[in-house]
Amino acid sequence: MAEPTPDRLLLERLRTGDEAAFEAIFRGCYPRLVAAAEHLLRDQARAEDAVQEVLLELWRGRERLDPEMSVAGYLHRAVRNRALNQLRHDRVVRQAEPLVEPGTPPPGADSGVLTRELEQAVRAAVSRLPERCREVFELSRVHQLRYAEIASAMEISVKTVEAQMGKAIRMLRDGLGGWLPEGEDPGA
Repeated sequence: MAEPTPDRLLLERLRTGDEAAFEAIFRGCYPRLVAAAEHLLRDQARAEDAVQEVLLELWRGRERLDPEMSVAGYLHRAVRNRALNQLRHDRVVRQAEPLVEPGTPPPGADSGVLTRELEQAVRAAVSRLPERCREVFELSRVHQLRYAEIASAMEISVKTVEAQMGKAIRMLRDGLGGWLPEGEDPGA
């Protein structure tokens, strides 16, 4: 039987509540984790908060950790997921804001009703997108990430991002066609 690696020994110590092992993991992984989260969130303070929350969860759940797992891999995935969840939360908050400027509805129309109807139509159209397609669309259009950043964050190729964006736009044009002014080319 092979000798346990230093990482395995550190994980074993962490699982038994050894604070020095947790500190070693924290100091060894923190800078890279913050950099990964900041790449997605584009905000160092929020990235640091996300990493600290993940590391706190690691400590709280230490007894349930799989003794065969890679701590660095686990933390990287957890931080990536936490950052993507924050981006999704930001999107939900933004969707609560009006999508149509007051004063733009046709004369006599109630702008509040039209705004709510349009918000519902947009949410419904986006929710009907396939999961990967929706995630690519939201990262691009809501969070304004570049295709290369999306590819990196989702661990897919840039070509796949391009294909998913094309699919999302086609599906949204179909789903929101009734909201376009008469005679307007939905492909413009």
